Amino acid sequence: MDAAPFTPAAHAPARHAPTPEPRTRLVRLLDRDGVRSEDPVFSPYVAEVGAEQLRDLYRSMALARRFDEEATNLQRQGQLVLWAPMRGQEAAQVGSARALRPADHIFPTYREHAVAIERGVDPAELLMVFRGHAAGGWKPSEHGMNVYSIVLGSQVPHAVGYAMGMNLDRRAAEEEGREVEPAATIAYFGDGTSTQGEVHEGMVFAASFDAPVVFFVQNNQWAISVPFSTQSRLPLAERAAGYGFEGIRVDGNDVLGVLAVSRYAMEQARAGRGPVLVEAETYRLGAHTTADDPTKYRRREDESHWAELDPLLRLETHLRRHHGTDDAFFDEVAAAAQEFADQTRAHVLSMAPPSFEEFFDKPYAERHALIEEERAWYAAYQAGFDDDGRDDGRSGGDGTAGPDRGTQASSLTVAADPVTGAPDERSAGTEEDLA
Repeated sequence: MDAAPFTPAAHAPARHAPTPEPRTRLVRLLDRDGVRSEDPVFSPYVAEVGAEQLRDLYRSMALARRFDEEATNLQRQGQLVLWAPMRGQEAAQVGSARALRPADHIFPTYREHAVAIERGVDPAELLMVFRGHAAGGWKPSEHGMNVYSIVLGSQVPHAVGYAMGMNLDRRAAEEEGREVEPAATIAYFGDGTSTQGEVHEGMVFAASFDAPVVFFVQNNQWAISVPFSTQSRLPLAERAAGYGFEGIRVDGNDVLGVLAVSRYAMEQARAGRGPVLVEAETYRLGAHTTADDPTKYRRREDESHWAELDPLLRLETHLRRHHGTDDAFFDEVAAAAQEFADQTRAHVLSMAPPSFEEFFDKPYAERHALIEEERAWYAAYQAGFDDDGRDDGRSGGDGTAGPDRGTQASSLTVAADPVTGAPDERSAGTEEDLA
């Protein structure tokens, strides 16, 4: 008899208490039909955003989507080790990134590709990580953006600690009579990461010390294969009340609403009014990563429903109906996006893998004795494979080198000194030792 297909919701723990109704309203300034509405609190934050700015937002989202598609293609063709698609989350990322100032600092997960591009990170630098050529890819101080966090949740305490440091720096500057530009940090994470302990700890610290940080949750409805309905009974924004700060829900597929809410939240944080939690309700249209298959755990009806709420389609509808934007603009954007993708592909295919020795230069900003010791050991280890014409016993009958880390003399193993690489006589044995 065939087994019933696995459905995560069917295997979720039974709930005995009723789920309460959400009390936090959803902010939306551009509806699914592309109609712009007014909000007494948030509309003033985007009052100056007209046709030109909206077209610019559309262009950024379109380029980010095409980049994402090309990276997915590259992974499928074996040119990247892994890829975390962001299709469907362009409005949440571009809208929030546009609310930031140069002095603000970003702490991302591994999916904030549109944010990174907005922050000036070269796509080639970004893809070096996914090609396995770098652990980071870019210098955080040059972009005001940390490198991707692969250990999800770890970036949240980092963002809070950095924000607390901003407060200390500002107080020190004020005592010296210097002016410091107000700034804040923003920590990106998803609904799945919101259940990690680091997130809770970070929010407790942020509230305790009024840290200037914005927690930006992209609720894309799935923590890999676990639906949001299993993860939480209420919108994540409502958790903020438990920590004692403000939480805001926004339609994450409405780039105008996200921009307005993000500007408001960053303004609150920079002004010293404490942290803010923003929950952008969106949907991951693709896989969690290229290592999983969402058709195994999602329903086609849900995917079709969210596809109709696509953030690019919504803004395109608005631009066509209310600002007279015609095909010429969208054709030009499509051509620019294709060129962007072509350049990205060319950069990836031209990448040469770094030598292993280069990694010894990266753990510390300055030379470090332990690293130098390990570098010397590694050099000695590699030198042990030099072919000097002698059969020293390290190679097998086919001439391939074995894993032995020492050198050999008179068939006795003598360990190499980890710094100089010279044979260490103290470890030399005798024929009897080997018997």
